[in-house]
Amino acid sequence: MSKPYKKVFWAAGFGWMFDAMDVALLSFIMVALRQEWGLTGEEAGLLGTGNLVGMAIGAIAGGYLADRIGRKPVFLLTLVLFGLASFASAFATGFATMLLFRFLMGLGLGAELPVASTLVNEFAPPEKRGSTVVLLESFWAVGWIAAAVIAYFIIPDYGWRVAVMIGALPVVYAWFARSSIPESPQFQKQAEKIPVGTLLTSHRTETITLWVVWFAIAFSYYGMFLWMPSVLVDKGFTMIKSFQYVLIMTLAQLPGYFAAAYLVEKWGRKWTLATFLFMTGVMAFAFGQSSGTIELLVTGAFLSFFNLGAWGALYAYTPENYPTPLRATGSGMASGVGRIGSIIAPYLVGYYSSHHYSYTFIFSVFTAVLIVGAIVLLVYGRETKVLANSGPRTGQV
Repeated sequence: MSKPYKKVFWAAGFGWMFDAMDVALLSFIMVALRQEWGLTGEEAGLLGTGNLVGMAIGAIAGGYLADRIGRKPVFLLTLVLFGLASFASAFATGFATMLLFRFLMGLGLGAELPVASTLVNEFAPPEKRGSTVVLLESFWAVGWIAAAVIAYFIIPDYGWRVAVMIGALPVVYAWFARSSIPESPQFQKQAEKIPVGTLLTSHRTETITLWVVWFAIAFSYYGMFLWMPSVLVDKGFTMIKSFQYVLIMTLAQLPGYFAAAYLVEKWGRKWTLATFLFMTGVMAFAFGQSSGTIELLVTGAFLSFFNLGAWGALYAYTPENYPTPLRATGSGMASGVGRIGSIIAPYLVGYYSSHHYSYTFIFSVFTAVLIVGAIVLLVYGRETKVLANSGPRTGQV
């Protein structure tokens, strides 16, 4: 592997990990905030939704800017916005200020993720593009695991504010790591600018398919995992026990990524993603009906395995559907439009739980959405593995 490629991969990976750590901490501190501030289920859901509204806007704006002014400057600016807002959230005085900070964090994070995956995709060796981007996504699981450890050991004794400050501090490291990375060589060589409207003309089928799949996976992930500790508390476990069990379930995310990284090169992007989406739906249904501790842990672990493996495959698959001048824009737009699902889901779970709907019903909704996403991908999606492995791409993949 070349030195620039290693720099880009590790700088993006560690930044991704720190971002995941901060996002994951929300799922844990929501339990504490509901007790400390007396939040209703709907208000707690709005905290997740506010963050995700920012992510949707940030993804669209970040992808567009990355195709206009470059991957690297956007990559750096998103980190500044995310890091400052994250640290400031530790000093939130109530629901309104926390909602504002979570929105600003979402802007930075939403812009970063599609730009980072595009940058790594363009530096990766042609024969390893898919597996490389999936492995980049695996840093997200490391961040979640770190957040679960911080929540378990810090929040009960020191409070949620200390946990948030700890989660935000490593962003300083990511800034120094990213400042030394080079700009994408493909962006530097590509002078052509393609109108954004071609996403719905020349690339209409790919774009709409990606939007549906992104909606399905974002809806299910943020609806299920932001609420996971609260779901376990509602099922009768203590706050500390719920944190412990979520940590155990989260450990299954890493092998999910590694399996997807292997399979995207073995089976192809499309079939790997469709399989993991379908199995996430099956496990969501099983988890919703679970009640005993062992049953919850097993189904929750498989839910983590397949859902996060699907995320890895999706990040590998998305950029390969577009030519270089449109790659970040197309990826950002897919992420932004898809995150409409992530905006709706946390609030919807809060609404349903406040009105005493069963978790069997709530997780069945996730199952239905995931199955629809898998079917649309199988019918309308195209396989990009062969084309992606054919060499450098400056035009159509």
